Amino acid sequence: MWSSRTGQPPIYALKADFFRVLGHPVRVRLLQILREGEQSVGPLRDELELDSSSASQHLAALRAQRLVVARKDGTSVYYRIKDARILDLLELAKEIISGALEDNRALLHDLAVEDFGRQVRD
Repeated sequence: MWSSRTGQPPIYALKADFFRVLGHPVRVRLLQILREGEQSVGPLRDELELDSSSASQHLAALRAQRLVVARKDGTSVYYRIKDARILDLLELAKEIISGALEDNRALLHDLAVEDFGRQVRD
């Protein structure tokens, strides 16, 4: 079955939506904070220096993708990561980024050596 909107099978749209939610640094940071365990909205909002509306929007986006779940206790709402595999995904992303940065570091080193060699000959 193909989506008339994108001309692609629906699974690709679902995957794109999943990664789009993770494409915001605040949401990634929220997940990193929740790595330590369940937290109420107030401390999450304070740690990220967000207003209530922004915090709610980011948490709602994570909830919509079922990355976090909410639990109400009196007037407080507590959030936790629903599936720990999201933390594995974030760790894998960190490893990929680190590898790319190492590649860049090697290139920068090669450039510095090249420039140093040129200065010595001049």
